[in-house]
Amino acid sequence: MNQLKTKFRRVSSALLLSTFYLATLTNCLAQANGEKPVTIQVDLAKSMGPLKPIWAWFGYDEPNYTYMKDGKKLLTELSTIGKAPVYVRVHSLLVTGDGEAALKWGSTNAYTEDANGKPVYNWTIVDKIFDTFIQRGMKPIAQIGFMPQALSVKPEPYRHHWKPGDNYNDIYLGWAYPPKDYNKWAELVYQWVKHSVKRYGQKEVESWYWELWNEPNISYWKGTVDEYIKLYDYTADAVKRALPTARIGGPEVTGPGWEGSRKFFIPFMEHVVNGKNYVTGETGSPIDFITFHAKGAPKVVDGHVQMNMGTQLRDIDKGFEIVASYPKLKNLPIIIGESDPEGCAACSEDVNPENAYRNGTMYSSYTAASFARKYDLAQARSVNLAGAVTWAFEFENQPWFRGFRDLATNGVDKPVLNVFRMFGMMPTTRVEVKNDLAYDYIRVRDESVRKEADINALASKNDESAAVMVWNYHDDNVAGPDASVSLRLSGLPNKGVTVHHYRIDQKFSNSYEAWKKMGSPKTPTKEQIAELEKAGQLQQFAAPQRLQVTNQEATLNFALPRQGVSLLKLTWN
Repeated sequence: MNQLKTKFRRVSSALLLSTFYLATLTNCLAQANGEKPVTIQVDLAKSMGPLKPIWAWFGYDEPNYTYMKDGKKLLTELSTIGKAPVYVRVHSLLVTGDGEAALKWGSTNAYTEDANGKPVYNWTIVDKIFDTFIQRGMKPIAQIGFMPQALSVKPEPYRHHWKPGDNYNDIYLGWAYPPKDYNKWAELVYQWVKHSVKRYGQKEVESWYWELWNEPNISYWKGTVDEYIKLYDYTADAVKRALPTARIGGPEVTGPGWEGSRKFFIPFMEHVVNGKNYVTGETGSPIDFITFHAKGAPKVVDGHVQMNMGTQLRDIDKGFEIVASYPKLKNLPIIIGESDPEGCAACSEDVNPENAYRNGTMYSSYTAASFARKYDLAQARSVNLAGAVTWAFEFENQPWFRGFRDLATNGVDKPVLNVFRMFGMMPTTRVEVKNDLAYDYIRVRDESVRKEADINALASKNDESAAVMVWNYHDDNVAGPDASVSLRLSGLPNKGVTVHHYRIDQKFSNSYEAWKKMGSPKTPTKEQIAELEKAGQLQQFAAPQRLQVTNQEATLNFALPRQGVSLLKLTWN
């Protein structure tokens, strides 16, 4: 038995050494090919404050997907990716209809009226949606909208049948209009909150976020700025009457970098601070958090996709600047209600070729690099960023890898989902990454990533572990050299440290590449689906290794492909 154990230890040691030498050899080859080594210095002794789980927020247009087969599967996975609760935001929770799921459409039939105009409340579908979240320990961002048909000032036409390739403006019908009776609207909101407290308990509902509408500065709202503000006052008053400790916020405008957004955002902010309340007649309105959106702008250049992370970061920065300009509001939580590489999740790659980044590793590397800069921007503006909603979920019964902005296709996880698994493995205290690298958040905000690659890192620690996420990102989706990375760690404990190296690239954690190797089957077999599901999980790049620590310092060398992401998880005992 002892001889068997000894032999096992020798084999394990040999495997670890082989992994180490393979990584070193790969690193040397990258240098030999002319790629300049990139040194990333991480100081675990220098805390940069909390690494809040701003990534643990997701959303989607189609609420009825929530309780469908693949929707429930994906929500279960999302609910387990970290220790923090996951927040979910969906549209159309008050829309009239039969609950049929369709692209950019959803309904719950929560409110109708009888022949005499008396309200009829039916929470069956709303409860089905929220039950699915609560059963998984998730938290709703309860979006109060859109307008029930019986309350709309323009009830016909009401339902759209949009599909990719149609005019996007076709979706804005009767559900987007103001109410014909603000008191009936307020009573609907009041009854919904009261019902939620009765069903889920006061403590649970106090942990939710209630918000009004979506992107009211564009055609999602067919009223004026003042009509939205009036609706907000009636809504906030109703929420607080039903549960005084509930959290209510808004206005979920589009990116504040656009003047058309600011013309809505700033009057709203002025009103909640200094305006005359439409309900109480007093100064100001209840507000517990502030929301806006931020999107990038990809396009096709010379036959390939070129991203524009800078556009998204400028939206975020302008939103932070506006909030910070109000002393009474600057410390409130900010939720970036949609924070994505572009604006239309349901606009598929086959119709919109600029969205061809979505299936592969460009989406995952963009996500790693952009989230790190959200932390930087919030710190620079001294604002309280609570969450950044990734507006991506899944689309039921669609062709495999059609190129929607989603996290999974037909129940198979895409590479981008593995970045969130990486975030979920990171401890909660951010530590210093030396910023003498090619890009910092200011350069990415102002220039995007158009010259050399953005090879950088986000790092965090706790008493028992540390983690470093490293990415090799570029806006242009073209082949580029591997990065030769030298990760230099200081502030380590002088005791045994084990490293687990996780990777997303063309070979690891990549169901899309696995699907293409199968010949891109339109109807994969049961065996192929099982293989794709396995490929869609986060995978280790190499066997765990023991790290040589000297004077609290150590170095890890590895090659990182273009659009690749690595997570180095360090543990000690």
